[in-house]
Amino acid sequence: MLDSLRRYDRVVEVGIGHRTGLARRLAADGVAVTATDVHRREVPETVRFVRDDIVDPDPTVYADADAIYARNLPPELHRSALEVARAADADFLFTTLGGDQPAVPVERQTIRSGTLYVAREIDGKSNTTDDVPE
Repeated sequence: MLDSLRRYDRVVEVGIGHRTGLARRLAADGVAVTATDVHRREVPETVRFVRDDIVDPDPTVYADADAIYARNLPPELHRSALEVARAADADFLFTTLGGDQPAVPVERQTIRSGTLYVAREIDGKSNTTDDVPE
């Protein structure tokens, strides 16, 4: 997932939880990272944290993002996250837990840790560009 996200200048991680390694590595590579979660979380100093709920989001948190991403995102949050990405004109990339399937239209990319889903459309409207990162 790191390689797919490095091409963006500004990203927002939805639901960072206690897994801060990816955000830290992206920030070390010069990507501006904002992490969100419904609970207050400790993040590296190089990562901005905002307490936010993707189901009832503050649009200003996501407005300048080039991409919104999430790891182990449950299906009930896929549509909400995609709608936020569309509103911000940002790409939406995510992984799911175990055998969960995406609840929104996606393109699949095989990555070392499994499958990365790149959301493409919602209600027939394109969300991202046609080029897919490798």
